[in-house]
Amino acid sequence: MKTDADFAASLPPLPLPREMRLWDAGAVALGLPEVLLMENAGRAAFDVLRQHVPDIAGERVWLFMGGGNNGGDAACLARHLLDAGARVLVSHIKPLGEYRGAAARHIRLAKAAGVPFAPLRRRIPDCAPAILVDGLTGAGLSGGLRPPLPELVEKINGFPARFVLALDIPSGLNGVTGLPSPVAVKADATATFAAAKPGLILPWARAFTGRLHIREIGIPACVRSQAPCSARLLDARCLAHLPELPENAYKNRFGHVLVIGGVPQYSGAAHLAARAALRAGAGLVSVAAPAEAEGLIKNGLPEIMSLPLGEPGSRTWPGALPEKLLELLNRCDALVIGPGLGRGHDARAFLSAALSLPGRPPAVVDADALMLLAGQAQLLRHIAGDDIITPHPGEAAALLGTTAQAVQADRFAALGALCRLLPCAVILKGAGSLAGKTDRPVFISPYDIPQLAAGGSGDVLAGCLGALLACGRPPASASLSFAGMGVALHALAGLECAASCPKRGNTAGEIADAIPRARAKAARTDDSTA
Repeated sequence: MKTDADFAASLPPLPLPREMRLWDAGAVALGLPEVLLMENAGRAAFDVLRQHVPDIAGERVWLFMGGGNNGGDAACLARHLLDAGARVLVSHIKPLGEYRGAAARHIRLAKAAGVPFAPLRRRIPDCAPAILVDGLTGAGLSGGLRPPLPELVEKINGFPARFVLALDIPSGLNGVTGLPSPVAVKADATATFAAAKPGLILPWARAFTGRLHIREIGIPACVRSQAPCSARLLDARCLAHLPELPENAYKNRFGHVLVIGGVPQYSGAAHLAARAALRAGAGLVSVAAPAEAEGLIKNGLPEIMSLPLGEPGSRTWPGALPEKLLELLNRCDALVIGPGLGRGHDARAFLSAALSLPGRPPAVVDADALMLLAGQAQLLRHIAGDDIITPHPGEAAALLGTTAQAVQADRFAALGALCRLLPCAVILKGAGSLAGKTDRPVFISPYDIPQLAAGGSGDVLAGCLGALLACGRPPASASLSFAGMGVALHALAGLECAASCPKRGNTAGEIADAIPRARAKAARTDDSTA
């Protein structure tokens, strides 16, 4: 397995707005005129619009031109539309004489070509439906929209347009969070330039972006490499890094996963983690649990090996790691610790003993184990760089000493705080899952799959991650890569369930059973979600 840095470099970039400005400046410094980049953007937007409205001749197109470069893109697009026979009007937000640089040059070009311009008034007149083009703010928005833009955006959203195209980013949409600030244009399609921005690919942004089109405008690769992105897109393409199946394979070649969890009242969690590890390709899977839970954990799946702990009928964790468990820990390749572990004093002591064991395998720390770690500085010191933690918002809040609402209000900040707290790879679960690690790019999953919102789904993710760790036994420099691939594989399994249960109703066990199909399908396609 390559390092996290190599893995990240292979994923589609998601530049923050400030990073996109560095790309633009770098291209200009290299010798590419800004007016050429704007021409490329205008032409790319024209191609996107033609894709949705092929017969553009005779169509009435109303373009809203803001005061920055996004407005220049609109002016350039208007010229191409006029040449294609459309009836265009560009409404500008500030006097034309106040535009500068490339935007001013494209305004002059458009006027010379015959494009009509008119000042943009607060009131949008009632008229027959038209195609609207939003070029008000784009990626250059800093903070929220300022008057009169919020009122104007609401007017645009209420206009009976046939089709709305946003240039780069729908005006008012935050390029990082994907949230309106406080309102945003609701487009049918968005043409974003050079690369998608993080806010555009988050699931809740789709209500504003419509169909997202990523179009190149000529930013050279050397410029991109000199200003690396803080975020990367985590979709099906990342699974290309999973190794091909070797010839003459045998079970030990695919690793041994040990699940520690599953007290009797929560035995299903350990079963689901073990089941998912098998479905994700682990050669061997064992579960260590209090003796009373052994039969419950197997639950008709004889492939799950078990190690009952304590006396027959025991429902709690022993006070020390038994010799047989120590032997198993020395043989296995990855741990999954936490699903159904319980939160009693016996569970905390057992967790501490397992995590602090010298030379232990890399661990996926999930569920109850995360709650036991919260606020326990001594326990937190046992988390290693090659481990993965998988908190949902409530567990993240417990680790950070805050609320789930605060975590959800700024998920990027919460992920950063978790990465500063612990040296391992962190997966912040939920719609648009995030994966990160200190001094690494953030991986952003674009998926929001209702079928994954089922009890036990997180246990399935933990088992899937355990299998990937066991197969690769990565160094600390690659744990984030395995975390990212696990997130993607789990999401794709959810999409498989969506095909058979489009209105939900699937179980977590069915998510686990869909993992092989998801992995096979990912191997046959390189399609992006964007």
